[in-house]
Amino acid sequence: MHRRLPEAERSSLRKPFGQVYPDIRALLPRIRGRTVYAVGDVVTHNLVKEGIAPQIAIIDGHTMREPCTRVPNLPFRRIVARNPPGTISDDLIRAIRDAVEDPPALIFVEGEEDLAVLPLVLAAPPGVVILYGQPKEGIVLREVDGEAKALASAFVDRFVHEENPSGGGRGPTL
Repeated sequence: MHRRLPEAERSSLRKPFGQVYPDIRALLPRIRGRTVYAVGDVVTHNLVKEGIAPQIAIIDGHTMREPCTRVPNLPFRRIVARNPPGTISDDLIRAIRDAVEDPPALIFVEGEEDLAVLPLVLAAPPGVVILYGQPKEGIVLREVDGEAKALASAFVDRFVHEENPSGGGRGPTL
């Protein structure tokens, strides 16, 4: 089972889900000493380059749908999850929950990790800082709090539930 974002809703998710910073250095003072989760190959790579290892990193080996040459090298437990483009799969939800329960972890997504920030916000404990790239704008910083969880839940409620092509049964709910 997975949840697909309807075409009519895609524009609503193009808006940043937090505060946008032009680059990693601009947000370093806000994240030093905090628990950080990262979504995206380039964001994760740039964090590691600045000496910050996110407790959870979600990558897919691509940036803006092109192969990424800056795949971060983190010595973490690696979890592989399948997640088709434009969806949030049960496999991705399970991987995120596993990582949140036992960090640090690197989740490698076979498919696309673009929407992973939503289930990550829902699974993360309050106070965690989540970073992800906003194409052509910079890096979005979202602190996990009640408002973030309510917004993520409202976005996920707009998704349409579909059966996996492989015919899998009901999986985890968000």
